[in-house]
Amino acid sequence: MKRFFWSLLIAPILFACEGADIEYKYPVKVGAGDQYGYEEPEKFFGKDGFTLFESGGSKASGSGSGGIGVNSFLWRASLDTIAFMPLLSADPFGGVIITDWYGPPESQNERFKLNVFILGKTLRSDGVRATVFKQVKGTDGSWVDAARDGELDRDVEDSILTRARELKINSLPQR
Repeated sequence: MKRFFWSLLIAPILFACEGADIEYKYPVKVGAGDQYGYEEPEKFFGKDGFTLFESGGSKASGSGSGGIGVNSFLWRASLDTIAFMPLLSADPFGGVIITDWYGPPESQNERFKLNVFILGKTLRSDGVRATVFKQVKGTDGSWVDAARDGELDRDVEDSILTRARELKINSLPQR
């Protein structure tokens, strides 16, 4: 009888807690110093969200990217330019392409590796960054890192930009 009495007494109290509205807004630092305020956190996929299938073209860039996070012409041009190298990783949402080591057939004592970063959704000359790593074979047969050449980085970037421009021109309607 005692248990029944206590359960009748506690049940209304527990049901009364059901409708409590909980606000999940926490103060975050805004600006410099120790100022706190309420600010909406940035979404994971940006302000427009994630779009897998998009009809027409991209909303802002006009690139027709179809949901990838970078310029589609730069992405396609990057893949076309480094197609002779083995791919280690390719992320179309982040715009990162990483190749594995590649040794040219005419030079058995050196090998190259590329990292290509596409930096935005617009087709611009500063929208792609390439980093070329070079290794040479040492006297004991092991691979040793060689000094980096910035000119080689720029040559790869220029090749990608030239190919992207060709793709863009070919995608325009013909008169």
